[in-house]
Amino acid sequence: MNNNSNHIQAWDSCLQIIKQIIEPRQYSTWFEPIRAISLIDSKLTLEVPSDFFREIIEGEYLNVLRKTLKRVIGEDARLVYTIRPVKNQPAMRVSAQANPTPENPAVTINTQPSEIPSPFVIPGVQKVKIDPRLSANFNFTNLVEGACNKMGITAGKSAAMYPGKTFNPLFIFGGPGLGKTHLAQAIGISIKEQYPELVVLYVTGNEFKTQYVDATTVRNKFTDFLAFYMRIDVLIVDDIHDMMGPGCQGAFFNIFNHLHLNGKQLIFTSDRAPVDMQNFEQRLLSRLKWGLSVQLTHPDHSTRFKMLKSRAEREGVQISDEVLDFLATRVKTNFRELEGALISLIAHASVQPERDMMELAESITSNLVREVKTEINIDKVQSAVCEYFNLTREDLLSKSRKRQIVQARQIAMYLSRNLISNCSLATIGAEIGGKDHATVLHSCVTVSDLMSTDKVFKKYVNDIETNLTSLDQ
Repeated sequence: MNNNSNHIQAWDSCLQIIKQIIEPRQYSTWFEPIRAISLIDSKLTLEVPSDFFREIIEGEYLNVLRKTLKRVIGEDARLVYTIRPVKNQPAMRVSAQANPTPENPAVTINTQPSEIPSPFVIPGVQKVKIDPRLSANFNFTNLVEGACNKMGITAGKSAAMYPGKTFNPLFIFGGPGLGKTHLAQAIGISIKEQYPELVVLYVTGNEFKTQYVDATTVRNKFTDFLAFYMRIDVLIVDDIHDMMGPGCQGAFFNIFNHLHLNGKQLIFTSDRAPVDMQNFEQRLLSRLKWGLSVQLTHPDHSTRFKMLKSRAEREGVQISDEVLDFLATRVKTNFRELEGALISLIAHASVQPERDMMELAESITSNLVREVKTEINIDKVQSAVCEYFNLTREDLLSKSRKRQIVQARQIAMYLSRNLISNCSLATIGAEIGGKDHATVLHSCVTVSDLMSTDKVFKKYVNDIETNLTSLDQ
């Protein structure tokens, strides 16, 4: 089947079926922008606006697409995507479902078929299948490493290699958008790749609490609820701080004890450290501290830039380093907002190819980035560093090679680079004793490397950054 109109006719037939299955708003958002490119034998090629768009289609509507294509084209139907070019760049071709979602093996749970103990169980088979609820894109390959998360990634890979035997539990904490969910799911995906026979489950603290209430008050299936969770080999609980209520925590305490005693891997994430978690039973808190607690911090400029570069490549677009550097300089809060800015830039460039990319980046970030009330400048950074290390400004700007002064000087350059918008390396160097841009760049790299290996040094930098950014609120 291969002529100039077959692909359009086939896709139109598919759309007529899909339109009857999904909601009108979903259809207009996710299917109207798709264009059919070709139909060769049984392979249909569709053009989508971006790889992000493809991820949504793959994640939410793959089953609908698969059934519809088989109905219209036949049992041998195959699907390939091509990403719509941005500013006349060559399109990127992506095979459908390039990264298959991990699956768990079927397991036996002692319950009647009509008494499914959890919404994560797939019914209809004698041995039930538990949906691991892992997103294939949240893997270690797509996780950019920097000083902000190096310890977490290292610990996560160790836990994945030896589940239940190294860091157990592994407690990952940090502010919103810093990659806690991505890291936790990456560990689960890595475990599934190495140990496919293990049953992995990702669940949020709020979902666990809802299931607990349902099991104890609505269905009265509390025994089945406990039995279900005690069957898990790797339990990932995201936002465990949402697991409120003494009854819910008491149930989880029993599940924790059973899994830990049997060498099962436990992974938790939270927006705060265990010591700062309020309204939690002390006996449960003490167990959360048994393993390793790892903090994810705000990414520095280098890590933000690498993240943007990596994501742009995944989207199949080429964006100049100058534009990516601008985004990395302007959006400093977290990975989530940084990724959002990039996706917004790509979307705008797709529909406005005539506009300059830097102009678009400036327009987008002006709407995304909140201007601070008190502007951080080089003078404020240097003053904060001097105050923290009890140095004079003369000491900081001198040519002294004393270790403390050299490190203070390097930290001042690093923070100036990461906290001050549109501040060039040459400007930073000129303001700290006439250093050239190569010296400033070397200092920034040195500080980033030391933060990943020296906990005390990392605390110095984080403390000074906190003192500076607290002035912005």
